[in-house]
Amino acid sequence: MRAQAELGTEGIGGPKSFCGRRLPYTREMALVVFLRGVNVGGHRTFRPSILAKELSQFDVVNVGAAGTFIVRKPGARAKVRAEFVRKLPFETTVILCDGRDLIRLETGHPFGTEPTRPGIVRFVSILSKSARLPASVPISLPSDAEWFVRIVGTKDRFVFGEYRRHMKTIGYLGRLDKLLGASATTRNWNTVMSVVRILKAP
Repeated sequence: MRAQAELGTEGIGGPKSFCGRRLPYTREMALVVFLRGVNVGGHRTFRPSILAKELSQFDVVNVGAAGTFIVRKPGARAKVRAEFVRKLPFETTVILCDGRDLIRLETGHPFGTEPTRPGIVRFVSILSKSARLPASVPISLPSDAEWFVRIVGTKDRFVFGEYRRHMKTIGYLGRLDKLLGASATTRNWNTVMSVVRILKAP
């Protein structure tokens, strides 16, 4: 098996049924797939748009180049995950989330209503499983006034934060796994909002 499939607490069931009949899908039933550490620095490179076409039976939409996909006709989670694992030519962590959970992130306003400051990027780290989350936030890395990464909130398997545009930032982002006790993959907030817009589209 060429990619690491982490089931976590997500379960493997497909769509619910009523009186033995499978109910039709709605956009709230869509899954979002996040691949960890792909197309970064020349490592684990692939073309996401081609992968999406190869998984057309699930009506997969590619979002950007970092390995983010919307699966609009997912069926059983285990099957979706297995197909991503089978198609990828390298090992990586495959994280699945319910589309409706990402839609809730938007309405929850995790970063408040203030505009982003210059040189600061807002991000969301998605955990591969339930993990220990910081008891209190914010948490700065390093823990002084000249921070490069700062966690500002958490919700279930989502961790919200900010980072500075600086060469040292990638090293501090790499420490999040140890801090949180689980594998995490990170996307900027703009990417997450692009996913939400597609999920909410008619």
